Amino acid sequence: MSTPAPDEARVIALRPQPSPPGSAAATRAQPRPAGAPSPHAPRAPLWRDLVGGVLRRERLSQERTLKDVAEAARISMPYLSELERGRKEASSEVLAAAAGALGLGLADLLSLAQDELARPTRARVGRGRTSPYDGLCLAA
Repeated sequence: MSTPAPDEARVIALRPQPSPPGSAAATRAQPRPAGAPSPHAPRAPLWRDLVGGVLRRERLSQERTLKDVAEAARISMPYLSELERGRKEASSEVLAAAAGALGLGLADLLSLAQDELARPTRARVGRGRTSPYDGLCLAA
């Protein structure tokens, strides 16, 4: 009979690890297509992060608790927390309810989020760089 191999810890990377320069894997790497963002370029903000940040800032400026706003919006407190942290993508109905609980209309909430999106764009354009959001209008 054969003896079983000793238990060895196996590590499985959740994200691909970059290959060291000069390694066989690095030389097999495909070149980045023209116009593709650099892996070192700053990541464009996600809409859910912007909207969540606006919800959180507005709630805190009113000195209200998650529980208070969630009850007024008729959504669960953990879900509102996830929205504020940009972890969940909310429907327009949920966003309207959360905005209404804070005394805002949906258009107000989206306009504030658009302002947040435009803020870094203005800073990049001011430094002579162009932005992927130039000419983008999100408000109705």
